[in-house]
Amino acid sequence: MTTASPSVGSDDIAAVPSEPFYLASGNEVSLFEAAYSARLPVILKGPTGCGKTRFVEYMAHRLKRPLVTVACHEDLFASDLIGRYLLMNDQTVWMDGPLTRAVRIGAICYLDEIVEARKDTTVVIHPLTDSRRTLHIDKKGESIQAHPDFLMVVSYNPGYQSVLKDLKQSTRQRFVALEFQYPASEKEADIVSRESGLTFDLSLKLVQFARKIRNIREHGLTEGASTRLLIYAGKLIQHGVSVVEACRTAICLPLSDDQHLQETLMELTEDMFGD
Repeated sequence: MTTASPSVGSDDIAAVPSEPFYLASGNEVSLFEAAYSARLPVILKGPTGCGKTRFVEYMAHRLKRPLVTVACHEDLFASDLIGRYLLMNDQTVWMDGPLTRAVRIGAICYLDEIVEARKDTTVVIHPLTDSRRTLHIDKKGESIQAHPDFLMVVSYNPGYQSVLKDLKQSTRQRFVALEFQYPASEKEADIVSRESGLTFDLSLKLVQFARKIRNIREHGLTEGASTRLLIYAGKLIQHGVSVVEACRTAICLPLSDDQHLQETLMELTEDMFGD
């Protein structure tokens, strides 16, 4: 049995050929550009569905860098990021993982919702987020110096922080942080209108509806209605679904399984959109 040379795949490496639609809410674009110029790792903090992933896609296109995105989860092992040996045609073949591929080619590597990953997995990125900029592959006895254009970006939702799911200080303090919130009402309505095809006026009414929901989080909702859910509702409306039913299907039901909360949300829906 022989061992083949390392293989650098490209299945999860995406050039961003067309400019993604993104409306800046503040100075996040210039701050990210400065961090990239200094090769400082970046952490994006903000609620679910507020545009963090779209922002990374936009910046990858703007900086003309390929993008590697990994959706983190509790079963994500270090080998899923770094790579592993596989048996192929009587050969033991090393296959680079997405992080290793990004390090080799100088991509932006985006670990989405990093707090969902196992703690022993996130430790592997530490040498890449300081002056060493090195990835250690223990199974191969190899250390890879990151390509000069490589950048590590991670995101998480502070609203989900708990004793069990939180970023270690040893990880957190390796990044510069950009904080994201939902856009101002008219800007959010612009986004919903552009992404769903709804009129601006109806998009603005959806945003106002979402703002009311976000204000009742203290009554049991763990998350407010995201911009993403408003876009989903808008798309349903564009495909002939009534506004009330679209809000129920795309916004109210995904937010909670609690019957009392559902009743509250539907009362809000009827108040805003009922005949």
